[in-house]
Amino acid sequence: MCMIIGYARVSTSDQNLDAQLNRLREARAERIFEEKVTGTKRQRVQLDALLDQLRDGDVVVVTKYDRLARSLKDLLEIVEAIRNEGAGFRSLAEDIDTTTSAGRLIFHVFASIAEFERDRISERTKEGLAAARKRGRVGGRPPALSSNQRTEVRKMRDEGRSIPEIARLFKVSQMTVRRA
Repeated sequence: MCMIIGYARVSTSDQNLDAQLNRLREARAERIFEEKVTGTKRQRVQLDALLDQLRDGDVVVVTKYDRLARSLKDLLEIVEAIRNEGAGFRSLAEDIDTTTSAGRLIFHVFASIAEFERDRISERTKEGLAAARKRGRVGGRPPALSSNQRTEVRKMRDEGRSIPEIARLFKVSQMTVRRA
């Protein structure tokens, strides 16, 4: 008896799974595994549980294939693990169904295009950051302590004041005091 098994994932705990869950129910998923964890982590509790429970003839359904993995290599490995269990993979947004040979071909083409696009986004981001640095702009958070405050922190440490005390005085973390 084959089963349609859904997998829904968002990257952070403040994101919502509702839209994915609705789509998976519409696709008649009989069981849905849900998690809130970044796709870059290969070890995911619910994904591992899903893979452990697969049987011959089952079909794993996701709303978009990037819900399953963030890299082409990872995606191919997961889909291969699904296939090794005799199960199929279906992505609703891309209309991919690996239970057919045409679906497997389309899956590999789309996965390659998605990886290419992620690489291009990364390259453009790096180029933008490099251009900003050339213009004197530096990204990231501003320092918690000014250079004068860092000098004062070092002076206080030389005088024997404790790190927790200094951190309270400057309203910063103890790690910030240690780094100063």
